[in-house]
Parts: sequence; C-alpha cells; structure tokens
Amino acid sequence: MSADPASVEPTPDAPSAPPKSESVLRRRFRRFRSIRRGWFSFIVLFSLYGLSFFSHLLVSEKALVVKYDGELHFPAFGNFHEAKEFGQRRIGEANYRLLDRTLAEDGDPDTWVLMPIYEFGPIENLLEELDGPPPHKPSAQHWLGTDNRGRDVFSRLVYGFWYSLTFGLGVVGISYLLGVAVGSVFGFFGGRVDIYGQRLVEIWASLPFLYTVMIISNILQPSLGLLVFLVAIFSWVGISFYMRGEFYREKARDYVSAAIAQGESRTSIMFSHILPNALTPIISFAPFALVGAMNSIVALDFLGLGLPAPTPSWGELMSQGLDSLTAGDYHLVVSPIGALLLTLLMVVFIGEAIREAFDPKVFSRLR
Repeated sequence: MSADPASVEPTPDAPSAPPKSESVLRRRFRRFRSIRRGWFSFIVLFSLYGLSFFSHLLVSEKALVVKYDGELHFPAFGNFHEAKEFGQRRIGEANYRLLDRTLAEDGDPDTWVLMPIYEFGPIENLLEELDGPPPHKPSAQHWLGTDNRGRDVFSRLVYGFWYSLTFGLGVVGISYLLGVAVGSVFGFFGGRVDIYGQRLVEIWASLPFLYTVMIISNILQPSLGLLVFLVAIFSWVGISFYMRGEFYREKARDYVSAAIAQGESRTSIMFSHILPNALTPIISFAPFALVGAMNSIVALDFLGLGLPAPTPSWGELMSQGLDSLTAGDYHLVVSPIGALLLTLLMVVFIGEAIREAFDPKVFSRLR
C-alpha cells in the first residue's frame, strides 16, 4: 500500500523555488523609503500640500455651518442667501466671529455657528477689531501677528504655501516636458537636427528673463498660470542639455545596437529603451529644480512682479518685513523666511534621498 502523498515530508535536499525577481523601480523606491530623513520629509511636505487644498475649511473668516431661524447655511462653500439677514448684516457680508459670540451669549441651542480651526482669512482687514495701527505683534489670537494692512500673517502664510508649491510643481512639470522632448530629439537624431536645434536653443537662452517678465507684467495682469508659463519656458533649456547628453551616451550602448538589430522602430528604441535609462539624472535633479522654482516666485513677489495684490504671498510678506525692520516688526521677516526655509529644507532632504535611491552604481537597469 502506497503512502499518503500529504504525509510525505520534503527531503532537505529538495530544490527550493527561485526567489521572485524585484523590479529596478521597486528596489529604488525601497531604498528611498529606507532613507528616513527624505522619506519623512516627503510625507510631511505632501501631506501639508494636500491639506492646503482645504485651507478654506481650516483657515478662513467664513463659517463652515450657520444655523439660523431653523435653516442651515454653508458660507464656506459659497451657499449664500442674500435675502436672509443675520441681525443687521446679510449672510454674505456677516462677521461670523462676532455672530458666533453674539449667538453664544443668547444661549439659543437652535441657533449656532461652526467656525474653522483658525478664524481669520488671508485678505480680511482686521483694523476695526484691533487696537492701534498695523502691523500688530503676535498674540494668542493672531499667532504670527498682522501685516502692515491689518491682515493675519499666519493665514497668509498658509495660503501662500499652496501658491508657492503649486507654482513650483507647475514650473518643474512643464519645463521637464519641454526639456525632455527637445533634448531627446537632439540627442537621438544628432547631425543637422542637433546642430541647428542647439543654435536656436542658445538664441532662446540669451533672452533676458527678468526684462521679459517686466514687459509682460505691464501688458497683462499677472496670474498664477501666466507666471508658471513664463518661468517654465525659460527653465527647460538646462533640462534639454542634460537629456541631449544622456541620449548621446545611451544610444552608444550595446542594448541599443541589439534593439536595432532586432528591427525595432525608432519610436520604440527612443521611448522604450533609451528614455527610461536617460531619466535617472534629471529625476535626481527634480527636487532641486523645485527649490529654484519656489525661490523664483518668492523673488518675483518680492520685486512686485509676481501675483497681484491681495494674493497671499511669501515674497510680498518679506517685502513688507524689509520695510518694517526699522520699526522692530521682525515677525514680518522671520515668519515668511522661516516658512520658506523649512519648506526648502524638506525639499532638499527629499532630493538627497532620491539622488541616493537612483544612483546607477547601486541599482542599474543595465545589470
């Protein structure tokens, strides 16, 4: 009688299954996560950026919910009923902090106001509520004080964070698309395409960026999208040089010769073989390009060439702080510089971790 197959134990010498292979991208991501400083900075920075999309629900002078005369209103979501009045003021014009205190004193449980965590908006003028001329020093009510127009500094920093990081990501995204496309074409085809194309790029790079922005700002009203476009079309040149050099280096590799011998098309060789290997250096450079882009919007706002007033801006706060230094209003300088320093420090930590994770000496597609 034969033995039960389930009761037969494997012999120690039985061959084990080969370990499952791990992709280069997965190994690089695992390496990135192992660098704690960069990984935690990545989580913190983009968690804050995600929360910044809900700033109008967390930091605002508009109430989230108002219950009045048995009806619910949602001012923070733009649900205004102009005919409905709260006391002497219409709902769209109401001072919800004052309304909250008034209703709390009345003690009516059916009438209440739910305010955001921080009850001051970025463009709200607080001169009627505060004593003395602005700017006001930090206090328990206004954590970072007010600026020289009586607006809450902390609220403007929060909203300015979204503008700065969105601007930086937009500039990096557009400039990388243009730079990768142009550099790939020049490096892959070479010859006359590269020679004539490089001359055109050099002519474009010689245009004065600051003068161009000044001229366009005087003709058109600057907006976030317009500024992203202007800075991006001057920022792609360096990326194209990197990609051109990488394509020249990679297309001389043996795997490209093998792909040509197999009869693969130019498009397949360009996008499936060369491009993934050529992206490593510019991916490592991306966080540092983000640092440069964020510095650009701060510098433009500082010079008065950036976002129009009263848009919350770190550069505009720095400009106010520079004018107020003699009066001892150091919070207008320390607050935006501190916010910018911490943000750029996290971006640099992320960049160092990405550069380490994408080091071709550690994980290479060619191994």
